[in-house]
Amino acid sequence: MNDLQREVDRIVREFGGYWKPFEMLAALIEEIGELSDELLKVEGVKGSGDREHLKEELGDVVFALSCIANYYGVDLTEALRETIEKYQERDRDRWSNI
Repeated sequence: MNDLQREVDRIVREFGGYWKPFEMLAALIEEIGELSDELLKVEGVKGSGDREHLKEELGDVVFALSCIANYYGVDLTEALRETIEKYQERDRDRWSNI
């Protein structure tokens, strides 16, 4: 578990512990909805927004995702690193034609 995940773990445990997996998934989906709404505002599609609020919503998504990762013992840094490697290998020629 990386340092930020440990900090999330500390906070969650102070607040009484982790929710059930599907409750955490619902919280993540809710946060993604709020991120989507703010992105629409920042892009001028739905009112107006600002990047600082967008940053806050991105942080909320990462926090909710960290809770799920912590619950299952997944290091998000390691998971992201592996995903980057997967994309580099699998999609290395995909972007060269653009």
